[in-house]
Amino acid sequence: MTNYQTILDNIVADARYQRNIDWGAPRKGHPEGSIRAHIAELEQNLTALRSKLSNDDEQKLRILVHTHDTFKPNAMQGVPITDPDSHASLARQFLAEFCDDADLLAMVQYHDEPYALWRQIRSKGTCNQARFELLLQNISDWNLFLAFNIVDGCTGGKGREPLQWLFGAVEGRVESEFTVSDIL
Repeated sequence: MTNYQTILDNIVADARYQRNIDWGAPRKGHPEGSIRAHIAELEQNLTALRSKLSNDDEQKLRILVHTHDTFKPNAMQGVPITDPDSHASLARQFLAEFCDDADLLAMVQYHDEPYALWRQIRSKGTCNQARFELLLQNISDWNLFLAFNIVDGCTGGKGREPLQWLFGAVEGRVESEFTVSDIL
């Protein structure tokens, strides 16, 4: 049995994590500024969802909260999420040092993919369907992934339209206890 609390303890004790969490200034989508402030806001959202989560899922989400954006200071901006120098790829590499849960690693890698697909729809009227299908294949635990999208997507600087689109797009295609009505 995986001890997710130990994984989280090791992550937050790591010098790279400690060095990066104070990075960031207020910007579009992140008016809270620093990664530390973003984590604090996501922890509040996680608390709001706690009644729908198992203890293991809550711990897994906490790991995602603490890793998904932590390597933005080290990333190349404007590269695809699968680029080795994207913040998602760097976060995945970091998490892989502490955890071998393939689904958690995929969630860190693809955490911004729903938003990217929604932006395509907003600008072009459609999204890359092959890319969407790949997302559906790459994530196994859609209950956890949708919970994380709620936690990360319901912050002060983010609109709820991308989440509403995501829930509509996956309806009937994935299994989850979470629905559009759970958006905070």
